[in-house]
Amino acid sequence: MTGAIWFILILIINTIICVLFVVWGHFQQLRDEEAKQKHALMSMQGYYIQAGIMFLCPVVGPLFFITAQIIYAYFFRNGPDLADVIFGKDKVKAPRKAEEEVERNRVPLEEALAVSDRQSVRSLMLDVVRGDVSKSLASINLALNSEDSETSHYAATVMRDSLNDFRQTSQYKYLAFKEDYVAPEVKACELIEYMNDILTQDVFPEMEQREFVNKMDEACNFLYSDEEYREKILPQYVEWVGLLQLKLRNYDRVKYWCNASKELFPNELSTYTLQLKLYFCMENRESFFRVMDELKKADVVIDRETLELIRIFN
Repeated sequence: MTGAIWFILILIINTIICVLFVVWGHFQQLRDEEAKQKHALMSMQGYYIQAGIMFLCPVVGPLFFITAQIIYAYFFRNGPDLADVIFGKDKVKAPRKAEEEVERNRVPLEEALAVSDRQSVRSLMLDVVRGDVSKSLASINLALNSEDSETSHYAATVMRDSLNDFRQTSQYKYLAFKEDYVAPEVKACELIEYMNDILTQDVFPEMEQREFVNKMDEACNFLYSDEEYREKILPQYVEWVGLLQLKLRNYDRVKYWCNASKELFPNELSTYTLQLKLYFCMENRESFFRVMDELKKADVVIDRETLELIRIFN
């Protein structure tokens, strides 16, 4: 057979394939609606377009669509699971909107406790309890001494649950830092950041507060003592531990962290403010003004609070 005969034969076979494809499309369109939805059938216009492409591109066109169908059958046949998807607007639960009128009349919990309107205090306490209480424990702790028994009951319940959760979580993180040899520096950082948020609110008895602060001090010292982990320690870690030790009047440990901060972060503002607070509490006038003079000469960005402090003592 000559090349021309082969070419004519291929065109005939390709035309037959196109015709059969259109006929198959008509057959598919005659199926019931349920079958159409199940197999995601395209419209009749889509079949005509594909048939036209196959007619204009003999061999290549049919091979392309056959390959695409095989890929679809093996990889994309199963449709998405929409069982848990809600389409009806009437089923969507809108988020709780902000109560603007109520929020305008809100005052800090400390101020509310000073008034005699028990109903307002109770309402404010419930609003605090429904939110994230980890940042409000100091205020809630004040409510324990409220004259209203219901308010003090709310406060006692929240404090009990929050402090017990902190005790368990901090102990878990502390043991992970001490006993787990996989990335202990990461666990030490997590322990410091977690404990600081609660310990700065000073809601524990002094003995228990001291125990927690010492654990935080130990984690920070672990990072400082090892050259390999020093890059993990941040200026605020040193400042946090130093200020917590200062509240407990552990002046030796505060001096230790002042020296560590000068070594690690000589150009950080916290290095100077921690020393100023230490010498002020110790009533060491000479050292206090020496550090203040050093701060004036240092190339350090000073915040508003420290600037006001400098103006007062000048």
